[in-house]
Amino acid sequence: MESNIDYVVVEHHFDLPEEVIWKAITEHEQMIQWFFNNIPDFKAEEGFYTEFNVRSEEREFLHQWKILEVIPGKRIVYDWQYKQYPGIGRVEFELINVRNGTNLRVSTYGLHTFPQNIPEFSRDSCRTGWNYFIKDRLRIYLESKNN
Repeated sequence: MESNIDYVVVEHHFDLPEEVIWKAITEHEQMIQWFFNNIPDFKAEEGFYTEFNVRSEEREFLHQWKILEVIPGKRIVYDWQYKQYPGIGRVEFELINVRNGTNLRVSTYGLHTFPQNIPEFSRDSCRTGWNYFIKDRLRIYLESKNN
């Protein structure tokens, strides 16, 4: 059982149907609008792999993603690691149908496997990052697209 300091969960409600959120988190053309604009390709298919570089101040992070599980319209899970650093995380995007829309829950596990002396791998940095991407970037993108 993983301790509660090893994972981060961020959840946000959207007044939109699951299908709209699913497409935004799995279609490459939409992901590059709100997530990382340099993702070279993305397919919501088990086994799909992609990598792309992100610079944070003086450090480079070559993101390496491998899709592990896909339940279309409901859930996508992938391993998330970095070429330059040891460790492997897991990210789960889950859509929850609620009465007036959809909740998107993003859970990240495995933080303890990354170097603890690098601020970008801290639990606070992870939470701040997901809040930014989901509650700010994705929300603003979907509001502008669906209004």
